[in-house]
Amino acid sequence: MRVVLAEDGDLLRAGVLALLEGFDDIDVVATATSLPELLAAVDQHRPDVLLTDIRMPPDFTDEGIRAAGELRRTHPDIGVVALTQYSDVEYALDLVRDGSDGRGYLLKERVADVDELVAALRTVAAGGSVIDQIVVDALMATSTRRHDSVIDRLTPRELEVLAMVARGMTNAAIADELVVTDRAVEKHINSILSKLDLPSDAPVHRRVAATLVFLSEVGVGGGVAPRR
Repeated sequence: MRVVLAEDGDLLRAGVLALLEGFDDIDVVATATSLPELLAAVDQHRPDVLLTDIRMPPDFTDEGIRAAGELRRTHPDIGVVALTQYSDVEYALDLVRDGSDGRGYLLKERVADVDELVAALRTVAAGGSVIDQIVVDALMATSTRRHDSVIDRLTPRELEVLAMVARGMTNAAIADELVVTDRAVEKHINSILSKLDLPSDAPVHRRVAATLVFLSEVGVGGGVAPRR
């Protein structure tokens, strides 16, 4: 797996390089410290996945997100894993606005767990998606619900189930939490996907798409916060 690493912090960049060197199947083919360097490195090396910071020169705003959007147009086969601080979590919605396939979003603190980082790189390089659970929880806590939301089509129980799906819980885990059968959870999820008008042949996995709808439109108000 060929990786371009974009990170302007010398210590973090060196640390990630050292961690990834321990994996024989990962080759960091280039590093970059700014958005222009990032785009040039991708054009030259055509990696399988870009591992990038969100904020870097020249503006220290959302360069990593802009890079992901540009690559969606110019190199759609290249995956992107974005690293961010907790305060930047709302950028996650921008990262997957054009589709969650081949996109990942992790907090920088996850770099310390190299197995988790590498698993995310492999998932994204294969066309899958990874969203840090803490990011999901933060988005659920800060997101607001629109008056004309499609979420209004759901029953209170379906909304509760969707919140658990957004947390990454499996059907079995949801069944245990709600003290119902797996079959009951499956029926709820099928109803949710139908009510949200998510076609079965959508390019983004329907469960991921439902999560994105939830994150963009629902907060913890109204009694839908996940139970601990």
